[in-house]
Amino acid sequence: MLESSTPLLVGPDVIGAPGGYRNVTDLLARRAEIAPDHAAFEVPSDPTDPSAPWRDVSTREFTETVRAVAKGLLAIGVRPGDAIAIMAPTRYEWAVADLAVWFAGGVVVPIYETSAPTQVSAIIHDAKVVLAVGGSAHHVGLLTTPLDARGSDALGVWSMDAADGPGEHRDLDRLAALGLGVADEALEERRLLATADSPATIVYTSGTTGEPKGAVLTHENFLGQVLNIAAAYGEVVHPAGNTIIFLPLAHVLARGLQLICLASGMRIAHLADPTAVVGTLGQLKPTFLVVVPRVLQKIQAAAGAKAAASGLAKVWASAQSTAVEWGEFRETATPAARAPLGLRIRHGLFDAVFYRRLRQVMGGRVTHILSGGATLDAELSLFFGGIGVPVIEGYGLTETTAPLTGNLPSDIRSGTVGRPLPGSTVRISDDGEILARGIGVFSGYRNPEHNQDAFVDGFFRTGDLGRLDEQGRVVLEGRLKDVIVTSNGKTIVPMRWESSVESDSLVSHAVMIGEGRNYLSALIILDPLALAEFSAEVAASAHPRPEQHELLTVVDAKAREHVQRAVDRANELVARSEQVRRFTLIATDLDDPTFVTPTLKLKRAAVLQRSTDVVDALYSS
Repeated sequence: MLESSTPLLVGPDVIGAPGGYRNVTDLLARRAEIAPDHAAFEVPSDPTDPSAPWRDVSTREFTETVRAVAKGLLAIGVRPGDAIAIMAPTRYEWAVADLAVWFAGGVVVPIYETSAPTQVSAIIHDAKVVLAVGGSAHHVGLLTTPLDARGSDALGVWSMDAADGPGEHRDLDRLAALGLGVADEALEERRLLATADSPATIVYTSGTTGEPKGAVLTHENFLGQVLNIAAAYGEVVHPAGNTIIFLPLAHVLARGLQLICLASGMRIAHLADPTAVVGTLGQLKPTFLVVVPRVLQKIQAAAGAKAAASGLAKVWASAQSTAVEWGEFRETATPAARAPLGLRIRHGLFDAVFYRRLRQVMGGRVTHILSGGATLDAELSLFFGGIGVPVIEGYGLTETTAPLTGNLPSDIRSGTVGRPLPGSTVRISDDGEILARGIGVFSGYRNPEHNQDAFVDGFFRTGDLGRLDEQGRVVLEGRLKDVIVTSNGKTIVPMRWESSVESDSLVSHAVMIGEGRNYLSALIILDPLALAEFSAEVAASAHPRPEQHELLTVVDAKAREHVQRAVDRANELVARSEQVRRFTLIATDLDDPTFVTPTLKLKRAAVLQRSTDVVDALYSS
């Protein structure tokens, strides 16, 4: 077995110790004491108008709102340790509700806003939720029936949306009004009840491979991650910076990022619609962004398409290769080293023509991007580093309270997800599985049955395959459950091939198939928007829009020819026994929770289950 560890930067003398951080609420309380007038958030002045200006919310104003809502929770009967669900898109009020529950001594149970009614009901029942906060009338409706079924313990469902007419309306303002009679001392006493080892949240995994599991994360898990990551990434997360959070706040990565920014004084804006991000970058001018690789692929592809439309396709191709070459040089050279003269000339020219404009598209102030949620193609990472926006790739899971490993701003190696973060240890088992132990690693699932195979020798079994390079950095190699064994006994790990195909702008997901078969094939799921632009001259009837829960076979000779080249490139990267012989193009609704998790991971089992006939056709003579 191989191991890699990084010592804590902020340890037990600060977390949970007398005079240190008792629980997560201290992160906000201390920041409010240090810099009450500093802008903690940006919120739209008119949420219904995308062009409306954004206004600052100070740390003092946010803290006062949190305390008011928390008092309301106490007033209506929330007890220490009560589970409270939050179901809403990413928005400012999510942050208010999250912290208010912790101030009231409760345990937050996030629910993805795209969850089906059966999922909502199962989570509320399993976590024994007593109160819920919904983002809109739709979410309130989904939460009400299962919460009512809880009986006399239920304290109702409250809405983030304000009342739009007369009559009683359960919104956060009304909840705060109910708490006006609660004394400050009573709230402070409740706030300090939770200790470092108390449960802070129960996060239900999105279930790409089976039944969702409730991971219980403690205040210590969050504090350890927030304080140590803030210490390690001080040049990225700082009071002079700002970011946009558009990942679902039901996901632990987004919530962890929010706490890191709050504790560090970094201004936060929320966007519920990821497609609206590009339009707001110029207005909000973030210094730091967290994205999934697909966003970076789309930025690069859009730039290429614009260059091609101007007759500069060959020039752009040279600009891309120059950016990658510059990125490689910057990653491997010493800080004082100068690039070769020819590379410097080319890079300077393309910076004036292309790179500078790309940086402006991202707002002009982005110094770093964090990529997570899926494996980032090394060449794409090098490209963005080469245009002057380094990409920090990291790796983690719900069960590790988000990041477990990460490249550091001053030590990025594309193609890896970096070393263990402070306070973490990664071990590679004999069969290649990544095992984790550390400050952010949870102690177990809510259901004890789910813990039976979750740990080995005190390490959490991630289910991911990987290896350590000579510097102790983690290189991801796929999912243990995705390994394919062909009929001739060959064991295939599909991630390298799939990642290569998915780097193509037309492809959203690639699924290699071949378990028990004598050769490999694949389902290649196309990006509907990219396909529409690519095949604009094809009749709309040739590309019918898939309904929810539907997978459609795409018959488009031009698209197939394009994807064939991506398949050929991927086949060149792997051994002959790992090459795909046949594939089918598929279209589906990429927002459909039947096939895609809220964090954009593909539910492979669901896709394969709905594609039996298509798969059989790939193996027919």
